[in-house]
Amino acid sequence: MTTTQSLAVRRAIGWLTRLRRTRRRWLVPAAALLGVLTGGAYGLLATPEYAATSYVIVVPSAKSDPAGAMGLAQAYGRVATDIAVVGDAPVAAGVPASTLRASVRAVTSPDAPMIAITARAPEAAAAAGMADSVARALVQKGSHTEGSTGVKVLQFTRAATPTGPVSPSASLSALVGGCAGGLLGGLALLVRPRYGRRRARYGSVPGPGAQPAAQAEALV
Repeated sequence: MTTTQSLAVRRAIGWLTRLRRTRRRWLVPAAALLGVLTGGAYGLLATPEYAATSYVIVVPSAKSDPAGAMGLAQAYGRVATDIAVVGDAPVAAGVPASTLRASVRAVTSPDAPMIAITARAPEAAAAAGMADSVARALVQKGSHTEGSTGVKVLQFTRAATPTGPVSPSASLSALVGGCAGGLLGGLALLVRPRYGRRRARYGSVPGPGAQPAAQAEALV
């Protein structure tokens, strides 16, 4: 190999090394930018979701035990969606029974005989309507079984129509996407140099003819 060819090879290797370093340097910013774009696009294209909550309270009668009202509140909370689907709640809310079952969640309180019924929907009025319809279904069920249970089921508060969505905005989605992209880029940057250091530590094994050739050059 001539001197000119050797210099050309060294220049090519140096250029490739600088290119690799540049790529590593821009890996984290590029990943963060990609995450920002992806998160912002998701926030803009995703359908906004609204949430509304209605509260139902279980009141014991004069002859019943207050602890029994707590237990019945827990029981009503577990079967709230089933009672609503069987009743007229889907018709009152104007949605199919499957949508009502999938969009409504009932949560009970460990300190009070109260049930929080939360509905989520793409429209604010629909979310409030579903929450109130499930609450009314529980009240009707409680009035039918009041003689045997000894408690009354009353709607404590109606669901207020939400003024804003609970789904993340485009700016928040872009921020989360940027953080996730930067984190993934940093992890990739930390993992890649290990392979290079491992190769440098062990080195390359010379071929069978490498040592004799070097010795012949030294003798000349």
